[in-house]
Amino acid sequence: MLTLSSLASPSPRRPSPALHQAAGLLDGEAAGLLIAATSDLSLVVDDHGIIRDTAAGQADLDGHGIESWLGRPWIDTVTVESRPKIDALLRDAAPGTMTRWRQVNHPSPTGTDLPIRYATLRPRKEGPIIVIGQDLRTVAALQRRLAETQQALERDYDRLRSAETRYKLLFQLSGEPVLVVDAGTRRVTEINPAAMRLLGRPQKRVLGQDAAELFDAGSLRELQTLFAGLRVTGQATDLVAPLAGGRGEVRVSASLFRGDGATSVLLRLAPLTRVAPERAEFGGGALDIIQRMPEGFVVTDASRRILTANTAFLDLTQHATEEQVRGQSLDGWLGREETDTLALFAMLRDHGSVRHFPTVMRGQYGSVEEVEVAAVSASHADQPCFGLTIRATPRRAAPVHAGSHDLPRSVEQMTELVGRVSMKALVRETTDLIEKLCIEAALRITRDNRASAAEMLGLSRQGLYAKMRRYGIGDLDGNDPELTP
Repeated sequence: MLTLSSLASPSPRRPSPALHQAAGLLDGEAAGLLIAATSDLSLVVDDHGIIRDTAAGQADLDGHGIESWLGRPWIDTVTVESRPKIDALLRDAAPGTMTRWRQVNHPSPTGTDLPIRYATLRPRKEGPIIVIGQDLRTVAALQRRLAETQQALERDYDRLRSAETRYKLLFQLSGEPVLVVDAGTRRVTEINPAAMRLLGRPQKRVLGQDAAELFDAGSLRELQTLFAGLRVTGQATDLVAPLAGGRGEVRVSASLFRGDGATSVLLRLAPLTRVAPERAEFGGGALDIIQRMPEGFVVTDASRRILTANTAFLDLTQHATEEQVRGQSLDGWLGREETDTLALFAMLRDHGSVRHFPTVMRGQYGSVEEVEVAAVSASHADQPCFGLTIRATPRRAAPVHAGSHDLPRSVEQMTELVGRVSMKALVRETTDLIEKLCIEAALRITRDNRASAAEMLGLSRQGLYAKMRRYGIGDLDGNDPELTP
């Protein structure tokens, strides 16, 4: 029987002339010893794929049942997914070259598969196949440790993200006015809704501002002393300071903390004199009536951020409490497109009031409700604002358009036209009718504002005018101010 110690010298992949000359100096026994010494596992396989000899270069491979492979087909010693690789290694073995390396797994009595990286060569055309193997257990262990480390990092990241989400939720829902201020620059980095209501300023006008500017100028020295004491000792006594703009006095409590490699100050503001909120101007009975109205009612500031809203509005937006919508932009829920809301508030600023403005309300969880809006502007108040009532539009059956070319509303109606009207003409006329209806609807929604209608339809203004001329919509003579250069 042919053994590794009786082999002729093998030919490596792409052998050089010098290597050929060196291999010629080796007899069969020396070549076999060289193969066994330079590989972790070597096999001799005959033409039928039967293992005729094995040699393990590592002592710790003995416990994996390698000695039981003798006389068995090589393909039967590997796992199912490795069988195609064994077929390829046997098929590609040829004289004068070495196959590419392929990783296979052997079932092991230890319960853990034995990963081996194999390459094969055939010294003679009709001779046996030499199999050279490299033990990949160390690489597999490193890959397993890498995967476990990656999973541990992902779990830690999930915990950190959950903790950050809880912190942000508590920070936003807290009824106590709180600001986070950079300890070195005194710039405000975070502010919760309660603090925005107390200061009477939106978030964008507070973030990045010097915290001392939020208070009356007479308190500047005391605030400087507070921040200096925090930087030196990490502690500071509470102080009472009036807010800027005469919004009452507050007790300021400061705490120092570190996070993200920076030092910050947590400022808590406890009002000593209550500032009447914007909606306090309503009498108690009137406020109760507005809250219980069946139609949605909402008041926004000049930047369209919600100041107050009633229960019916919360139902339309699919929110549970007023706190969830206060301070948010109305654009997030009102209007089919952004142009809807822009057109509504543009008319409010120009005319002071709007009636029967058709649009839609989009709920937080995907609901869409056809509504009609009536709105009024209070631009001369101390704090300019807008009040809107939102009424759900009752669902009506689509009107039937008179004429010989009505839009088919069902498959049955469309099939009735087959044979009387060609399909090409039917498609063309249906397309024209839909375009005309869309343009008329856009002009109606925007109160004949053609620039907004073109934007809503995704057309250029010139494209809209061309289609209006084609369908005879509106007055597009040479005196149209929108066509005048």
